[in-house]
Amino acid sequence: MLFKTLLLFFLFRFCDSRDTITWNEEQLKDDGGVLVSKQTKFELGFFSPGNSSYRYVGIWYSLAEVSEKTVVWVANRNNPINDTSGVLTINRYGDLVLYAHNMESTPIWSTNVSRSVQNVNSSTLSAQLLDTGNLVVFQADLSIWQSFDYPTDTLIPGMKVGVDWKTGLEWVLTSWKSQEDPGTGDCTFRLSSDQIASPQFVLYKGLSRYWRGDPAPTPSLVTTQEETYYFMNDLAITRTTVTDSALERRTWDDGGLQWKEDFSAPKSRCDWYGQCGANSKCSPDNVNMFWCDCLPGYVPNSLSDWNQKNWSGGCVSNRLGLLKCGDGDGFVKVAKVKYPDTSIAESLKSGMSDKECEQECLRNCSCTAYLSSENEGTVDCLTWYDDLMDILVYTELGQDLYVRVNATVLAENGGRSEGFLERRGMLAIPILSAVLAMVLIIVLACWWRKKNRNTKGIDFVEAEELVETQRHPELQFFDLDTIIAATDHFSRVNELGHGGFGSVYKGQLPNEQKVAVKRLSKTSGQGIEEFKNEVLLIARLQHRNLVKLLGCCIKGEERMLVLEYMPNNSLNSFLFDDTRRSFLDWEKRFEIINGIARGILYLHQDSRLRIIHRDLKTSNILLDAEMNPRISDFGMARIFHGDQLQDKTRRIVGTYGYMSPEYAVFGRFSTKSDVFSFGIIMLEIVSGRKNNGSDLEDPSMNLIGRVWELWGEGRALDIVDSTLKSYKPNEVMRCIQVALLCVQEDSKDRPAMSAIVFMLSGEASPPLPKHPAFVYRRDSDADVDPLHANGTDSINDLTITTMKAR
Repeated sequence: MLFKTLLLFFLFRFCDSRDTITWNEEQLKDDGGVLVSKQTKFELGFFSPGNSSYRYVGIWYSLAEVSEKTVVWVANRNNPINDTSGVLTINRYGDLVLYAHNMESTPIWSTNVSRSVQNVNSSTLSAQLLDTGNLVVFQADLSIWQSFDYPTDTLIPGMKVGVDWKTGLEWVLTSWKSQEDPGTGDCTFRLSSDQIASPQFVLYKGLSRYWRGDPAPTPSLVTTQEETYYFMNDLAITRTTVTDSALERRTWDDGGLQWKEDFSAPKSRCDWYGQCGANSKCSPDNVNMFWCDCLPGYVPNSLSDWNQKNWSGGCVSNRLGLLKCGDGDGFVKVAKVKYPDTSIAESLKSGMSDKECEQECLRNCSCTAYLSSENEGTVDCLTWYDDLMDILVYTELGQDLYVRVNATVLAENGGRSEGFLERRGMLAIPILSAVLAMVLIIVLACWWRKKNRNTKGIDFVEAEELVETQRHPELQFFDLDTIIAATDHFSRVNELGHGGFGSVYKGQLPNEQKVAVKRLSKTSGQGIEEFKNEVLLIARLQHRNLVKLLGCCIKGEERMLVLEYMPNNSLNSFLFDDTRRSFLDWEKRFEIINGIARGILYLHQDSRLRIIHRDLKTSNILLDAEMNPRISDFGMARIFHGDQLQDKTRRIVGTYGYMSPEYAVFGRFSTKSDVFSFGIIMLEIVSGRKNNGSDLEDPSMNLIGRVWELWGEGRALDIVDSTLKSYKPNEVMRCIQVALLCVQEDSKDRPAMSAIVFMLSGEASPPLPKHPAFVYRRDSDADVDPLHANGTDSINDLTITTMKAR
């Protein structure tokens, strides 16, 4: 009897089944104790993955039949504990905190809820593991934090993938580094919801698209003004996990007592994103060695590459019989395919019929394809306006895609989509004819250009040719008289500002729409290349934190951009004005920081093009009526293709004070150049001071140097704008720390924008920054960097376009 009593005592001691930690009463120590949800579906405790000796706090399915824990969430994934001294507890501020060794030391991990929760009543604080697998921190009955908002590598029923537009929080899955290391890995799974068409799932490997799913299923997709997300609504024990090479979905099999794979991607040879390049389709079931095939009306970009099974160059339009809008052009059906990449598509959900969808595409000369499908009783019409990417042919499923072709190809196909393999024996004659036709076109074009060079100027001719032949579906061409009337003859009363491009005027169109007209000055340092760049780039980019281009005007020597009007002008007009900056409280400044970060992330990673802005500064951040930030001025932007990570130029463009050192001195630029500029913008938003301003205590230092000095002294909050009557110290400190990471000397030490967004949201803990670049002014006697030593720094806001790199 004594033995049985002792046995029950030890079983009770080591099989504690509580599900809650309360303030000042309960702790979870790394001594075998766990939290167990009420219906014993999930457990929370300390664990070591694989053969690792490091300790982590995690949540796993409570499955006695499985020898190894099926972990679905990890708290301190990037901050392991090297022994069993860990303690998980709640502090009096409402933070769930993980300590190592003793509770007087610096926390290994924290929920950081104290930054957003006011008037915490510590006696009502608790953390509970629910039967959904969600760890929730409560203040009384109010949830103030939950693990579901910070997923790691696994999605379980009730969790979301998407974005909260109001807070800037993005729900994404990120792979483990390895089976022994749950740290943030290289693969990321997200719902790309910034495009104007259907949100779609994308699996990234680093910055590159790795796999793309079909548009998210409507019943599980929620889209509101504040959120866009997909959620798993499943009663089964199931999980979707991102590994270092795939996305996997598995369901628990009670009969076999094991996890059964339901889905895995990429898997087949056609699953990898863009396997066959642009304007092509990939057929995984094609037994022929050529499983890539050009779409109707397109031919291989390089016939020799295709014969060698190198399809990455994709297909280009068949120039034999150029497509003429309204001249017998039509559509050829490509049956049972996966939607092309919807990031360049427009969704028209007006209940239109299939025929109306066709006509909608047909009446717009830039529309390259359309797809009409019935969804939940309504017809969705999607139209594409650029290269068609990542098309996969299904055997049974899929949708019918209609590709626009000219009359010749339409008659040739007879309503059917004939592939490249069937046409390859007939390509020689069309290609020869196309070459001869192109030679003739080039000769005539050169003659016409020479004839018009003296009357119009070569810059204008090039702009007119380029813009007229690459019209965008939403890009309007305005008549000069319309612009003159809208701006009251470019009245100085309507002038909003001026810069390196020229002047910007407020205007009102005949339909009463307010616009901003950016007029290229005849003496501008910027020229036709910047104008073409901005027209073509902005027209192809769609994001709530980018300024929208409505159209352009080209007449004689006049070149103008017509942009959506931003009633609150630019960010610098508030930050550096002693009266107006008081309108920006900390909450609004933090929203602006997050909005800018999301806009840059879209440019670097989420848009189909990888864009390096190269001139990010507070004067290029415009504010709409709700004070939401919009990134503008893409005249200096550059496109990176494929896996390109860096480029070099001898023509330095941008603004001193915002340039990264490797760009300003050597002409090297990358996404990390924009990261550096963003770091400067963050410091200016926090402090209300210019980086190269004259209002700092030490005249030898710029803003970076002053912040770095205060950081080293543990007084970083001293830099906060004195007009801020209240702010959240933890939030401000996080912004300062992230900003210092952005302005580090070596570009390799600066975080990517995806990591910056995570750190700003509190999802990831920022590491300690290293010594930043450019801490001294150019007129300092201190030992400064080569750029400042040569006196090339400037305190103005003008964009530089003529500096040569050495």
